[in-house]
This record gives sequence, structure tokens and C-alpha cells, in this order.
Amino acid sequence: MTDTRARGAVIEAAARDFLLSQGLDAIAANANYRFGELDLVMLDRDVVVFVEVRYRRNASFGGGAASVDAGKRRKLVKAAQAFLVAHRRFADAPCRFDVVDASGDPASPAFVWLRDAFRADD
Repeated sequence: MTDTRARGAVIEAAARDFLLSQGLDAIAANANYRFGELDLVMLDRDVVVFVEVRYRRNASFGGGAASVDAGKRRKLVKAAQAFLVAHRRFADAPCRFDVVDASGDPASPAFVWLRDAFRADD
């Protein structure tokens, strides 16, 4: 795949399917806000999970999870806050931020799921 956007959509869909197979329920995908985008918003029982999907063909530069730096985390937290304001039914639910580190062949990536990868106050 040469188109980065198309490859990203395929990998995010595969990550969504992976998380569904792990018992999570889908709430939203690609929720865009002025501050940033939430790749996936899932529900793990009563916990709202904001999922950042990161793909790297290989781990030479630390893998996908290592690329979620402080600036990216701030954008994700702001986008999550905007999501909760827009979706009031989840406003009082506990929340967490997960990272799904995808690697290998984009057509069938391998996943490492990092639950509670960072906190809003990190």
C-alpha cells in the first residue's frame, strides 16, 4: 500500500476488530476535534477507552507506542475532553487512554495492546 491514509484506515479497522474480539464495544472512530483526532473510542464494561493506534513497519525507532510523546498525549487529552462534552452520557464515566501498537504487514498487522498507557494528568 502506498497511500498512507488508506493504510492507516486499514490498520485502524484491524485494531478496532482486534479490540472488539477482546470484549470491548465500539463507540466512535476517527472523532475529529480542533485539538486532534481520536482514532477509536471504545467501551470496556463501564470505562470509556480512548485508543491511539500507532503503526510502525518495524521497531527500529522504538515502535509505535514510543511515538506517543507528551505533545501528542496533550492533544489526545484535549480531544477526549471535547468528546465527553459532546457525548454527555459518557461525561461521568471513568476513562483511560490505551495505545495499540501495530507492526508488520499492514494487511495483517501484529498488535500489542497497552492498556492505561498514560494518564490525563501525566
